[in-house]
This record gives sequence, structure tokens and C-alpha cells, in this order.
Amino acid sequence: MNDSAALDQLCRMSGISPSYADVWGKIHEAKPEHIRSLLAAMGIAADDPEALQASLETLESRNWQRILPNARVVRESGAPFVIPVTLTSNDPEFRLIWTLQRESGESEGAEIRLADLEHEAERDIDGVRYHRYLLRLPVNPGWGYHRLAVSPRDYPPGDSMSLIVTPDRCYEPAALHSGERVWGFAVQLYTLRSARNWGMGDFTDLKNLVGIAHELGANVIGLNPLHALYPHNPGHISPYSPSSRLFLNLLYLDVEAIPDFEESALARELVQMPGFQERLAQLRETELVDYRQVAELKLQVLEILYRHFRECHLQQETSRGQAFRAFQTEGGPVLHRQALFEALQEEFYRADSNIWGWPVWPEPFRHPDAPEVAQFAADNVDRVEYYQYLHWLTQEQLGTAAMECLRLGYKVGIYQDLAVSVDRGGAEAWGNQHLYALTASIGAPPDELALQGQDWGLPPLVPDRLRESAYTPYIATLRANMRHAGALRIDHVMALLRLYWIPPQASAAEGIYVHYPLQDLLGILALESQRNQCMVIGEDLGTVPEEIREALGPLGVLSYRLLLFEKDEQGNFNPPDSYPRQALIAVSTHDLPTLAGYWEGVDLALREKLKLFPTEELRQSQTEGREKERAGLLKALDEAGLLPEGYSTDPAEISELTPALVQAIHAFLARSPSSLMVIQPEDMLGQRQQVNLPGTVDQYPNWQRKLTLTLEAFLQDDRVRQLTQAMCQERGD
Repeated sequence: MNDSAALDQLCRMSGISPSYADVWGKIHEAKPEHIRSLLAAMGIAADDPEALQASLETLESRNWQRILPNARVVRESGAPFVIPVTLTSNDPEFRLIWTLQRESGESEGAEIRLADLEHEAERDIDGVRYHRYLLRLPVNPGWGYHRLAVSPRDYPPGDSMSLIVTPDRCYEPAALHSGERVWGFAVQLYTLRSARNWGMGDFTDLKNLVGIAHELGANVIGLNPLHALYPHNPGHISPYSPSSRLFLNLLYLDVEAIPDFEESALARELVQMPGFQERLAQLRETELVDYRQVAELKLQVLEILYRHFRECHLQQETSRGQAFRAFQTEGGPVLHRQALFEALQEEFYRADSNIWGWPVWPEPFRHPDAPEVAQFAADNVDRVEYYQYLHWLTQEQLGTAAMECLRLGYKVGIYQDLAVSVDRGGAEAWGNQHLYALTASIGAPPDELALQGQDWGLPPLVPDRLRESAYTPYIATLRANMRHAGALRIDHVMALLRLYWIPPQASAAEGIYVHYPLQDLLGILALESQRNQCMVIGEDLGTVPEEIREALGPLGVLSYRLLLFEKDEQGNFNPPDSYPRQALIAVSTHDLPTLAGYWEGVDLALREKLKLFPTEELRQSQTEGREKERAGLLKALDEAGLLPEGYSTDPAEISELTPALVQAIHAFLARSPSSLMVIQPEDMLGQRQQVNLPGTVDQYPNWQRKLTLTLEAFLQDDRVRQLTQAMCQERGD
């Protein structure tokens, strides 16, 4: 086999697609050097002909030299389950013993002859002939994570694998199943203002919003990702670049709602000091969240609360102390590793502010299993426990908000947002280095919104290593994010099928698609969805292959549809009845202009100011296109009988977006048959600046802009009341 053929074969075996078609239909061919670079990031040597051939032989032989694969994901409806079994014997009388240990602990098994199995294939490797047989398992253990072992009767030991049996569909709440059309709010939690928070929205604000929204008729509260970031560096604020997706952002804690605050006179006295109160008042009034100041105040008091908790509850072994010990036990090594990472990062950052993450830690500490790490943990038990304590509190407070949804009878409840990957310098990448291609990044190919492509700076999971792990990290991530949620929005859901990998030293336009085991990932998603009674929404915006929508539909995953994008081939806005029922709909989202900003061209002016248009022609084209879109939207409202009285269909006569027009646009969308609809408070309040401006880092205050209205004023605000009344009229409740 020549080098080119061997490289193509390696691509197929590792999931790399050497070419792809962009949104304009243009075919992009990957450069061989970029393919080799991605293979190297996966741990596959392909630099020269000898390495190429050796890697190919290793990959081809690996699956033949073990009896069972590491994992098999099957749909319950597909029984009997077919399991590949690889042996060196082809004697028909050769006997095997299979044993199935169910998730419940119960076991069963039987003895079989090779003559009873279907012979599928054979291969010679290093002079040994291997035979692959197909075992049709005669039992169906039902949904769950089971263990199947196969052993030759006279030649133990054998091999075992994870057998994951999944449902055909994700969970669907009863209200949606019966045809109801639910609506609610989509908020960035940190943007919430209140008279009591410490300068950014927190879990108590969320609980209060649940009550306010319920009174207005809502049944779902959508949130930004709440994932853990970096306590040592509150300036790292993107919720889509988390240190870990398994834990929560500590800055969302409401310090004064912690029971230890009520018990600690020292903490209360500190907070009541005039200087402290003055700083809190200033932080509440700012237009943007000042994360560093918020963190400084919160962490100062949290240190006091932990010392109080340790002395008054852990040392006294109170019921509250025992509850924390139970949380530690339940969290196990994963919780300990998260807290240990945060203590280590804090330590190294204190000595050198250039230490941004574990890749630049002192060499002995860069692996969690190193003896130096174990020694640090032993020497700093209290500091590690401090971070475990904070993570315990976040789970308690988010859980309280979720319980409020249950108490009020929400039909969906809180929907959480799952980021597509993790920050390469964070806790999750540190603990799972073998699973990530740490030198590569993921992003998106060039499209109409980002002509140069996008590089998100996040490392991808290596498909083969994920499969070899029996999908353990994927399962843990789903469980962690479904724990308190009635719905889970999966950001960039196309990642279940493929991810756009950007090789080291390459531009975002030179990326290559890498494919993942879609059916396995979907099956596990359905299983965890059913077990957690958590419906699933797939964010399928951008370059979306038809294959992913064809797979998500039958699984019961909701599509994600935005009014600003829903147009026909002529550019006309689609009528409400054209939207699919199985969808979450909204006018806009955090990465796009607000409704007022869109109408008034604020986003276009900002992009021009920041020189984000690659050409003057593109700027002119989008400016002219926006004028046509405004006219088209007015026409659509008029045809639906929703254009407010006295309004013209000529956009030149409507320079500013009025509350009446905002209400009409939302009512237009609300008439669709789609199951879920969410409203951004920014649109409801007429805010012009969007939450996040893609393509910027420091040029724009991303993830910082607060709402202009406090929670306490929501129920009295005419814009809020009138728009939510329209939602109730169009969609019920």
C-alpha cells in the first residue's frame, strides 16, 4: 500500500474526513500535512512512510487481538443483541461461557459452542489467524449499563465489556406529549439585577425568577451554561469555555443564603460594615458585571463561612456536617480531583500570575496521578475541602431553584445549556488528558457570519479514545448537567456526529471534520434523558448536515429555530405554521443581535466600528440586506394580522422598535406549532446591545452586560406584563 492509500485508510479508521462542502457548496480538500498533524494530535504517528505503515497495522490489528470490544451500545428494540467475539479457534466444538451481570447486580449466563455462532470474518496477524464470530445474546436486560463477559471454557481468563442498552427516544414531558405549547424565558443568569444580589445574578435570583415567571404564565427558564470556571481568575468569564462541565460556577452562590452565614457573626459583621455595603451598592448599579470585584467580596466571606462550617459542623459531626461528608463520598475521586485542581491552580497562580492552567504548572504536577500531587493533597486537606464545600453549596442552591419549579408545577422547569467542550487549561482536561487532542482546537468553517471561520480554542475529545473509555466521561457530563434540569440544550449538537478540528498552527479556514460514533452517543443521550426525566434540545444552527437532523428527529430531540434565520429561498420570513412542532423557537440568541439592535442596525454599526467586515462589499451587502429583512418582517406581520394599528409596512417610517412591535413579533412566532418558545429579557426590555459578539475578545464586553430592569420591577413593568399576556393568549397558561 502506498503512502497516499495508507493515509486515506488511517483517515477512515480515525474518523477524519479529508474533504467537506461548505455552506456555499464549495469543496475543501484537506492538506496532507494538516491530516498528519491531526493524526499526531490523536496519538497516531504518520510523519514518514515507516510510521504510517506501523500505525495502520496497529489500528487494524488492535480490535482483532481481544475477545470483546470495550463497549457496545444497543437499542432495546433491537434485541436480540449481536456481540462480536474474536478468537483464535475455529473448532466447532470449542466452547465459550458468556455471563451477563445486570446493572442491578443479578447475573445469568450459559455455555455455547462455536458451531452455534455465525462466523463473520477472519484475519492473519503476525502468523496467527483470528476468527470473528457473532454472538446473539438470548436475553434482554432492559435499559441500563450492564457487563458482559465471555470466557473460553478451558482457557480462562476471558474478556468483558460494557453493554449499554438504551431506549429509542428521549424523555418528553407530559404536557408536551399531550400537545401543549409551552413558553418561558431564556436568561443569562449573571445578567439578572436585584436589590439583594452582590453585583451579578445568583442562584437566589434564579429561584425568585422562577416564581416571577410562573406568575406571568411561564413554564420554562432557559439558562446559559453554569459550568465551573476558574475561582483564581474571575476574569475568565466565557460560560462556553469552562474548566469543567461536571461542576458549577462558584460565583453564582448567594453568600447570604448559605446557612453558615446566618450562624457566623463574624461574616455578618463584615458584610454589614459601611465600606462593604457601599461596594455592594456600587456593584449592583454598574451596567456591566465586574467579575473581579464580585469575586473578591464573595470569596472573602466564603473563606470565613468555611472556617465556621469546619469548626461548628465538621468537627462537631452535626447533621449538616454529615450531609457534606455524604456529598464528598458521592462525588468520590471526580469531586476530589476538581477541588484539588482548584487548590493547585490557586497555589501556582499566587506565586506567578502567568500560570493560566495545568499545562504550565511545574512539570511534576501536570498529571493528577503524580506522587507530588498526592503529597500536595495530603499537605493541604483543608484547602481541597474548602473547594469541595463550595461545590456542595452550589449544588444545594441550584437544587433549591429546581425544587421551586417542581413546587409550582412547571411543565418543563429549568433548562441548562451544555458547552461543546472544555478549556484546555482546566480541571477536566487535566484529569482526562488521554481523552483529548490537546494540541488541536475545535471551531466552525467559514460561513456568512464568519467568513474566516471560527476557532473556539477548545480541545476535542478523540473519538477512538472516547469509545475505548466506554463513554464514561460523556455519561458523567450528561448526568451532571441533567441533575437539576427539566431540559438540556446541547450547544452545537452537530458534535455528536462530527466536529470541525483545526490543526496546530493552522487557520480556522483550514479545519478538517472528524466524525464521532453518532448512534452510540445518541443512544446514551436517550438513556440519560429518560432516567433523569430531562428532555433534550439540540442547538442545530450553522453548518448542519442533513444526517444529524435525520437522526435527532426520531430520537425526540428538539430542533433549535430562530426567527431571524427562518426564511424561504426568496428571503421571506417563514409563516408560523411552517415551523416544526418538535422545536424550541426564539427570536434571537446570545450570539446574535437583540431584536432592537437588529431592527436599528446596532450590530452592523458595531461590526463596522470594530473592523469585523473583511470587505466593504460585504458590509454594504449586509446593510442593504437588513433593510429588506425589516420590510419583510413587517410584511409577514401584516399578512398574519399582527401589524399594530397605525403602523406602515415601510421600515423607513419605523426607525425605532416600539414595545407594540416587539409584542407583535413575539406573537407572530408564538403562533407556531412548536412545543417550546423562549423570550430573551433583553428583547422584552428593548435593549440594543447583544450579550456576546462572536469574533471579539477584548474589543467588546462579552458576557458582562446586565439587564436594565431589576427582578423586583418585573411584575410592574408594562412591557413585561403586556408581552407575557400576549404569550399566554397565543400559547396558553
